[in-house]
Amino acid sequence: MNAQVSFLDGTLSLIHIPLDLYSTLLQPILQILLPPSQDPSKQGTLEGLSLTDSGGSGGGHGFLNISVTPLECSIVCDSAWAESVFEPAIRKLPKAQARTVAVSKDTYAALSVYGAGMDAGSRVVELTSPLALANIPIFFITTYYSDFILVPVKDRQTVVKTLLAKGFVFSDDDQSHLVSANPSPTSASHRHAFSFSSSHTHSRVPSDDTTTPPSPPSSNVNDLQQRTFDLLKRRNVVPHIAPDLVLVQCTGIRGTGAQHNYHGHRLHHSHGHGHGHHNGGHHGNPSRGSNGGGGSRRGSRTHPCWVDTIDARLYTSVVAALVAQPRFLSVTLAHEDPPSLLLDRELLGLFGESLVGPTEGALVPIFLDLADLPFEATGIVSGVAGRLVREMRMGEGSELSYLATARSGAVVLSGEQAGVALGVLMEAFGE
Repeated sequence: MNAQVSFLDGTLSLIHIPLDLYSTLLQPILQILLPPSQDPSKQGTLEGLSLTDSGGSGGGHGFLNISVTPLECSIVCDSAWAESVFEPAIRKLPKAQARTVAVSKDTYAALSVYGAGMDAGSRVVELTSPLALANIPIFFITTYYSDFILVPVKDRQTVVKTLLAKGFVFSDDDQSHLVSANPSPTSASHRHAFSFSSSHTHSRVPSDDTTTPPSPPSSNVNDLQQRTFDLLKRRNVVPHIAPDLVLVQCTGIRGTGAQHNYHGHRLHHSHGHGHGHHNGGHHGNPSRGSNGGGGSRRGSRTHPCWVDTIDARLYTSVVAALVAQPRFLSVTLAHEDPPSLLLDRELLGLFGESLVGPTEGALVPIFLDLADLPFEATGIVSGVAGRLVREMRMGEGSELSYLATARSGAVVLSGEQAGVALGVLMEAFGE
């Protein structure tokens, strides 16, 4: 595997919202999706989670994931937003309800991964194993073009040391960039970039209980897989498929001008996720001006306002879907990446021509309810994905991705593979 990894700027928090409180906390969810509309005075410090031009003033934070699944609502957002938006809203809840909402005590750094030369399932395993073997808890999200790995900020140096031990070398004076001997042809444009040609990692979620010591690291991948399934069985985790839930993974046409050029760059250099190909489906027309208005900006304005730099059609569709409390919707916004959506196929009618991708696809998630696992549990993705890749002999063209949410996980496969994969997992659980 040949891939580039970049540390994104900023620190992130993870938030678990039970579904019965989703409508109660919808306003703060929308507030972080549309930050400038809430308090323009904070645009200079808290903007950046929105889909603004990468050259604009709001590029400082760089990552947002909002996921609504049959198990929970999960938010990954800038720590400043967690503190200034969610925590006040949680404090207003009755105490019994407030205790059911969880905000991570640990803060996280996001790594974006672009890679090529490996099928989707093997890539997930290769990205997750080394850090899991190093006993580092992580949070893994596959999007249309990229893999994102969240690692605890306190473990950042250990992450770097682990990667160096796998053959990475520094490429700059401040030791923020690492490259392999055979770097990927895709050039990383993030500030802290490194490349590798081997493996990486995964785990669970936010550490809210710092008194629980982590378990000793596994000695090898086979041991890691066995310990993962032993842990899941002890915690009565049973993989399951939600009836009649079919997903598609798409991307959006973002912004205007340079952003369309960047979108084309990503299309050309995509590392080829099984469901991240630019073919078929709805196609937004850049010539229309994806801000939805198509009008010219007033000449007296020094800088374009926020609404001029986003895809207003896509934003409107996302808001409409969130207000409807979807059965499944995961939206990932990342600095210098087009937006990525993994959504219930029944929602496509809300998005019109604002999406690009294989909307005729049929992806099926296998859910793992991890609410009863300690936050420090490691190796879940590596163990589960590794078992599937090995037993199903996944190869080129196979589709396997992973969405880690605050208290659960979903292995996403093609409809044809999902039933087989569920059988493999049930056998591993002894069911």
